[in-house]
Amino acid sequence: MSAVRLIEGQSTARGRKVAVVAARFNEFIVASLLKGAEAAWARHGGVLEDLLVVRVPGAFELPVAARKLAASGRYDAVVALGCVIRGGTPHFEYVAGECAGGLQRTALETLVPVSFGVLTVETVEQAIERAATGQGDKGGEAMEAALEMADVFAQLGS
Repeated sequence: MSAVRLIEGQSTARGRKVAVVAARFNEFIVASLLKGAEAAWARHGGVLEDLLVVRVPGAFELPVAARKLAASGRYDAVVALGCVIRGGTPHFEYVAGECAGGLQRTALETLVPVSFGVLTVETVEQAIERAATGQGDKGGEAMEAALEMADVFAQLGS
């Protein structure tokens, strides 16, 4: 019996062009996510000067900026970072849902991997836990997912 052919990506930043789109809203959380993403980029062989970071007002604006970057053809992947904390109004559902859907559509329509590093949480405490660069490190995880998908796409060819 012959073995199946397996394509599996590696999280490597060497030779990759990646852009990060980071929301300013909930800055104290997003700053930690960004720190984690930058650390993962460096840990996987990236040079910080080669990493583009674009700041936007909030999570609702992430998809359009990610779309512009992905459609440019200059990036192997885009990492979106933000934080939406549930409040007492339906605002959370609109912002979180449109952000997630917009980022997914961007990836599907441009065929550039877009990593979802947007926290959608109930409380500030949950956000702090997930954004921590130690155990939570969702920013680092988002960067690693983007690098792995960029490698998968490279192996699949154009």
